[in-house]
Amino acid sequence: MAATATIQTTVPGLSSTGHVGTAPELTRMERIGAHSHIRGLGLDDALEPRKTSQGMVGQLQARKAAGVILEMIKEGKIAGRAILMAGAPGTGKTAIAMGMAQALGQDVPFTMLAASEIFSLEMSKTEALTQAFRRSIGVRIKEETELIEGEIVEIQIDRSEAGVGAKIGKLTLKTTDMETVYDLGQKMIESLNKEKAAVGDVVTIDKATGKITKLGRSFTRARDYDAMGPETRFVQCPEGELQKRKEVVHTVSLHEIDVINSRTQGFLALFSGDTGEIKSEVRDQINQKVAEWREEGKSEIVPGVLFIDEVHMLDMECFSFLNRALEDDMAPVVIMASNRGITNIRGTKYASPHGIPIDLLDRLLIIATTPYSETEVRQILSIRCEEEDVEMTEDALDVLTQIGLDTSLRYSIHLITAAHLVAVKRKASEVDVEDIRRVYSLFLDEKRSVQYLKEFQSQYMYSEGDSNKMDTA
Repeated sequence: MAATATIQTTVPGLSSTGHVGTAPELTRMERIGAHSHIRGLGLDDALEPRKTSQGMVGQLQARKAAGVILEMIKEGKIAGRAILMAGAPGTGKTAIAMGMAQALGQDVPFTMLAASEIFSLEMSKTEALTQAFRRSIGVRIKEETELIEGEIVEIQIDRSEAGVGAKIGKLTLKTTDMETVYDLGQKMIESLNKEKAAVGDVVTIDKATGKITKLGRSFTRARDYDAMGPETRFVQCPEGELQKRKEVVHTVSLHEIDVINSRTQGFLALFSGDTGEIKSEVRDQINQKVAEWREEGKSEIVPGVLFIDEVHMLDMECFSFLNRALEDDMAPVVIMASNRGITNIRGTKYASPHGIPIDLLDRLLIIATTPYSETEVRQILSIRCEEEDVEMTEDALDVLTQIGLDTSLRYSIHLITAAHLVAVKRKASEVDVEDIRRVYSLFLDEKRSVQYLKEFQSQYMYSEGDSNKMDTA
């Protein structure tokens, strides 16, 4: 999920009163990705695509087809199916996949994978694909837990006169119907301090683990708004009993369960990413346990999405594995993308559409993407200008649109920030036509680069023009 990331850094400093304070924000760095402007698929409630919405432009048929698939995923009616998005480079295949990821939300697992990654991991190709599959399958585990939920009326912490020994205290909680005093031990006092809970906060305490969660500030303390700050969240004081039974739902992926239950790796491997190969016996036991939980109503399977970009880079072994893996009971929806036409299957001399074997193509629903029109290119460039905080004149946008049509959309997008830097250099507030012309002359596109090579190929090593000459340098 490629959204704009903001990093804020503050350092301690001295305030004007001479006390130690915190300096204002010193550093603000924004990383803008190629698809950070995508917010969804841009469909209405009837799954009809809007011309421009949520960062998506054009590709109406492809987006509508993706929307249908999306609804089937949400309803859990599709699993073990595969979709291929095929189209020329720069026609929005990855953008549609990103839109699907945004529309699915956080609860449905979405794994993105470049096919070439399979060959660079320190494990077998089939193991890498298996892990990718299991990352894309969620298990929604339901459990009942006893909670204490109420508004803090008073916190009383007693310390010994010597200042040593364990702290003890009392916590007074209330709801609209009752009020109770609880004894606090050392761990609970530390949890309260860690959560920065104060009088007037509404908290929940898990009786099994002692974990304290702050829900917000009570509405009865709304008059303290100026003192608390604008980011303070206000909630109602709970009603009824202080002690309640609630159903808590956790969603984890099958791969996370695999790693936690693999003795050779341990759960810390989830943080390092170096999970290594996991034995099939471990996975079989986990599948059996998850099946038992499903029968008992303790859990349910959430089929997610595995997106494989540049799928033509996979070889025959990987395609054979995909054929078998898609038939499994617990398989995610696999979305593939390819910009190849009829080409050789990697590692063989046999040609096939999109570089994918015919038997796997039979299983795929194919969504085609088409080149963008002039109006659509202009809209995309306008959206990217907004995303990159670049002011551009209408004439400059017209020129950039024409460049995008003559060369490629990606090349014209790259010129936006470069032209902005040129405009800043001449102290202009907007990017104008002269800035676009300047960067266009500085950076070659693919067509001009090929033309340049043809004109000056004799000056390069191993050029076709010098095939009969031996380099003696």
